[in-house]
Parts: sequence; C-alpha cells; structure tokens
Amino acid sequence: MTSTELTSDQTTELAETFGLLADPTRLSIVVQCMGQERSAGEIAEAVGTSPSLTSHHLRLLRSARMLKSERRGKQVFYTMADKCVHSVLNIMIEHIFTHHHETHNPDDEE
Repeated sequence: MTSTELTSDQTTELAETFGLLADPTRLSIVVQCMGQERSAGEIAEAVGTSPSLTSHHLRLLRSARMLKSERRGKQVFYTMADKCVHSVLNIMIEHIFTHHHETHNPDDEE
C-alpha cells in the first residue's frame, strides 16, 4: 500500500501516531521503554518529569497501544507494545546518530 492508497481514517490514525511522538516528553518516555521494561517511577526519574505528568503521558501512550503495562504489586511496569513504532524509532535514532556523526566530525574542524 502506498500513501495514495490510505483512507481518510488511516491518514488520521497515522497523523495521531506521529502527533503523540511529536511531544518530546512522550517521545522520551517511549524511548525509555524500548529496550527494557521500566516502572512508572523509573520513567519519571529518567525523563525528569513529575510522576503525575508522566502518568498522564503514559495513559495517552497506552490508549494509543504504543505501550503496554503490567501491574505487579503497587508498581506498574511499561514496555513497547507496537513493534512497528519500535522499528521506526530505531531507524530514526540510527539516522540521527549517523547524521550527527557525519555533520559533526571532529577531524573536519582542524
């Protein structure tokens, strides 16, 4: 399927997915959950946001099915639920690192 074959609903869903990831805090939360399972407290600390703001973002990401959660006792742990989003983010992160390395090579600054 190409972009010209997307229905209006599919286009809206795609835009909403990118919109969720356009927020730096939400993107940071998703990245925190890419490689390993993380508790809500660990995520808040790593991202540098309050627990309540982190919980708000986690609810949005769970409702979009980007993250999944599992309660264990009093803690809730989060991991990536959407393998496609995981793959796209990995590609983009690699692109950013590659592009940054190519444009900021210390050897070029002599």
